[in-house]
Amino acid sequence: MPAPAPLLAVDAPSLLYRAFFALPSSIRGTDDRPVNALLGCANLVLQAVERFAPRAVVLCFGAEAAHYRTAAWPAYHGDRPEMPEELVPQWADAPAFFGAFGWRSEHAGDLEADDLLGTLARLESAAGGHAVLFTGDRDMFQCASAQVTVLYPGAKDGPTAMGPDEVRAKYGVDPEQVPDFIALRGDPSDGLPGAKGIGEKGAAEMLRAHGSLEALLALAQDGVAARAAGLKPRAIGALVDQADELRAFKDIATLRDVAVQRPVDAPSDWAAASTAAAERGMGRLADRLAALSG
Repeated sequence: MPAPAPLLAVDAPSLLYRAFFALPSSIRGTDDRPVNALLGCANLVLQAVERFAPRAVVLCFGAEAAHYRTAAWPAYHGDRPEMPEELVPQWADAPAFFGAFGWRSEHAGDLEADDLLGTLARLESAAGGHAVLFTGDRDMFQCASAQVTVLYPGAKDGPTAMGPDEVRAKYGVDPEQVPDFIALRGDPSDGLPGAKGIGEKGAAEMLRAHGSLEALLALAQDGVAARAAGLKPRAIGALVDQADELRAFKDIATLRDVAVQRPVDAPSDWAAASTAAAERGMGRLADRLAALSG
């Protein structure tokens, strides 16, 4: 029996920003406004659609920073600049544009797009299906499982499919340890500094040996036992002095559930997508989509 078609959940903010900065703003539509983000995002998602033939495509949006995360660590997302002016109208048009493809847009409300992707992955897994999460956010590697593939853009030959084995090979930890790993290593893109003096290699080694952040925090309370277990004095000091911070970092990196239903099957509408692309001056994309419509 062939495997059932997966659900493709797209981190829309991640891919729109990636496309906006990858393609020149000289790519303009019929109204002479930039369409580079929409065009680039469409091409990225089409790569995934052609590769995985999903049963439905959902573009996930959400808050820039969930309130509980900024409350836990005020510097969370604090260094991120305002949305570029030329991206604003494209962002607003994204649900209508991609809606013409037969792709649905969902919003996480007060939570973030990451939380929505994680929720959709859990719903699909619980129903016995498979989910593909297309995102440029490495935090999402925590979702990788036998039923969830994280698709990471950037490789020259197309997005990289990350399952549990690939996550272990890249970071040296299991997917379920990724929030603990982020807490210890830090995440500059989110404004999380991590534990002082531990770093990526040290974080992975400690988690492989002791399993979780909480186990490490408990071990560090007994300096003699911690040294006997191989923890370095600097690491012990960071675990003791930053215990509350590190717990907050892990909580920030851990995904929350969003109130959303499992999407129904929704085939792509290539003819309508071609029309939408042509209306926005994307001639080559319109021709490509028209060819897909047969």
